[in-house]
Amino acid sequence: MLETVQRIEPARLERPSEETVDTIATLSAASATLGRALKPQTANSLRALVRIMNSYYSNLIEGNHTLPRDIESALAVIRHSPAHRNETRPAEIERALSDGPDRDEGRRNLQLEAAAHVRVQEEVDRQALAGVLPEPASQDFVRWLHRAFYAGAAPELLVARGSGKTWKMIPGEWRSTSDQDVAVGRHTPPSSERVPDFMQYFAERYRTETMGRSTRIIAVAAAHHRFNYIHPFPDGNGRVSRLMSHALAYKAEIAAHGLWSVSRGLARGLESRTEYKRMMDYADTPRQGDLDGRGNLSEKALSDFVLWFLKTCVDQVTFMSSLFDLDSLADRLHSYVARKDNLKPESTRILDQVLLRGELDRGDVASITGLPERSARRVLADVLATGLLASDTPKGRLSLRFPADAAELLFPRLFLET
Repeated sequence: MLETVQRIEPARLERPSEETVDTIATLSAASATLGRALKPQTANSLRALVRIMNSYYSNLIEGNHTLPRDIESALAVIRHSPAHRNETRPAEIERALSDGPDRDEGRRNLQLEAAAHVRVQEEVDRQALAGVLPEPASQDFVRWLHRAFYAGAAPELLVARGSGKTWKMIPGEWRSTSDQDVAVGRHTPPSSERVPDFMQYFAERYRTETMGRSTRIIAVAAAHHRFNYIHPFPDGNGRVSRLMSHALAYKAEIAAHGLWSVSRGLARGLESRTEYKRMMDYADTPRQGDLDGRGNLSEKALSDFVLWFLKTCVDQVTFMSSLFDLDSLADRLHSYVARKDNLKPESTRILDQVLLRGELDRGDVASITGLPERSARRVLADVLATGLLASDTPKGRLSLRFPADAAELLFPRLFLET
C-alpha cells in the first residue's frame, strides 16, 4: 500500500490552524510592501544580490561553504565567456576558474555549482516577471530545473551515491532503476520504478491554477517537503526543491519580485541552524491514530511544518525589508563611502541621486557634486572602480550595483559571518 501515490497524503491542509491563517495574512502583507519604494533599476541590482545570497545558503545547507565573492567571480567568468553566449559550459570555463594559486578542483566545482544555482534562479525570475512562468510543480518544469542546474557540470558532480552504491546521473532524468533506490536518513523514498507516477500525482496536487491564494501559499511549504519525500532524482533534490519553492512563491504572489528567498531562512532557522533538517524529518512522520487526519502521513506534522516554514518566510521578508528601506540603505551607502580612503565625500551625493532616481546621466555628475567637470569625473571614476555604479554600455546611464565584497558593510547579516 505504501507504494501507491497517495503515500504523500495529506498533500494539502484542508483546515489550517488559526495561527497558520494569521501567518499567511502577515506574509501576504509583508511581501506586498517589500521593495515597493525601490526604483526598477535598483530593485534589479538587489535581485541579483539576492540570487547570490540564495545560492550561498542553498550550498550551505548541502554542507558546502562557498564565499559570495567566489560565486560572483564564477558568474563573471561564465558571463564573459563565449561559451555563455552559446549556452554551453565547456572546459574553457573550468580552466578560467582554475587560474591562480589558491584555486583547486574542489573549490572550482563548488563555484560552478553555486553559479549554476544563480543562473537557474535568474531564468526563473525572468519568466516570472515576464508573466510566462510555467506551473512550478509540473514534471516538465521540475525536470528543467534539474537539467539546467547540472548543465555542463563536471563529471564528478554527476556521480550520485546512496545506500553504498554509485551511479552516473543524467540531468533531468528521474530515478529509474532498482539500483537507484535510496534511503535518506531514516526515510525510505518510493521505489525508483514508481517515481514517474508519484511525480504525476505531485503535479496534480500542487497545480496552482486550481488553488486560491491562501492554498497556494500553504502549497509553497507543503510541496517543498513532499517533493523531497519522493526524492525523484538520484541527487540534487534539495537544490531543486528550493528553486521550485522560489517559483511557487511567485505563483502565490509572495515573491516580492524576487527580492527575498527562503534559502537563507532554511539555513539559519528561526532559533537554530538545525531546525530545517529536524522539521523535514518530523514531517516524514506517519499518521498517529484516528485523530491525525486520514492520509498516510501525519496531518499534525505537516501542519506544524507548514507553520514553521511560513514563519521562516515572514522572518526573511521582514529582514529584507529592513535592509532595503531607502533611508537606511542611504545611510549605509554613506558609511561605506566614509570607510573608503579612495572615495571623496562628494561620492555620497552621486549615490544618493542614483538611489533616488534609479538611473543617472554621466553628464549630471558635475552639477550634483558641485565640483568642476574634471574633478567630478575623477570622483565618478573612483565610485565606478568600487563596483557600486555601472552601466550596461560604456557611456550609458549609471545605476546602482551591489558587489559581493561590499555586502558585509551595506547589508549586515545578509551572509553568515565568515
